[in-house]
Amino acid sequence: MVRMDEIIVHEYASEITDADGHAYNARAMGRQRRGRTVWEGWLEFSPLGGRGIVRRSAVETTQPNREALAYWASGLEPVYLEGALERAITSRSERRARSK
Repeated sequence: MVRMDEIIVHEYASEITDADGHAYNARAMGRQRRGRTVWEGWLEFSPLGGRGIVRRSAVETTQPNREALAYWASGLEPVYLEGALERAITSRSERRARSK
């Protein structure tokens, strides 16, 4: 679900698969930082079929404006998306381990 201050910057046509073979749809998300002219962007991965955990990467980039953020998102290759998905999965696992 997209929050009010977030925008969908780009939706990717190819499916991204994690190390366990689970397939995801990917999209670049963004928002303008409060009180600043800088935009930040991250990636969001939704499992195919709508079941499972939506994975979000940490902030992947900061850009001076929305157009620059869209340009960044449009140039990402599938191999970058695969790495970002793995980082999103790993960071969630690490957060859970630290909270125990």
